[in-house]
Amino acid sequence: MIHLPLLLAAALVTTPALAEPTLVSATPAADAKVATPSRIDLRFSERVMPRMSTASVAMTGMDGVAHAPMPVAGTRASVTPTGNGLTVTMAKPLTPGTYRVEWHVLSGKGDHATGQYAFTVE
Repeated sequence: MIHLPLLLAAALVTTPALAEPTLVSATPAADAKVATPSRIDLRFSERVMPRMSTASVAMTGMDGVAHAPMPVAGTRASVTPTGNGLTVTMAKPLTPGTYRVEWHVLSGKGDHATGQYAFTVE
């Protein structure tokens, strides 16, 4: 027979969740077809550390041209004022083609997360 106090004590013990930051939203969105964006906005499920979080953009395709991914020169990623996002700005407008956004973030709790998605500029 299990004692009620023992059951209650076991029910109150919790294990902390070991969740890494997840991408909540992105503008342009994954697989979107858009006009040239002025910036790329990434929002995460929790605050990210400014010095350890970044994003990059590479062109992965262009109509009629086969090529390896080409990093977009002059991009700059910065953590948003709320702390739970990254904004990527480009020195020059993106030309029509397919782009890949890669991100790497570190949360305030020390959890790392990485990811990528693609969108198309028409």
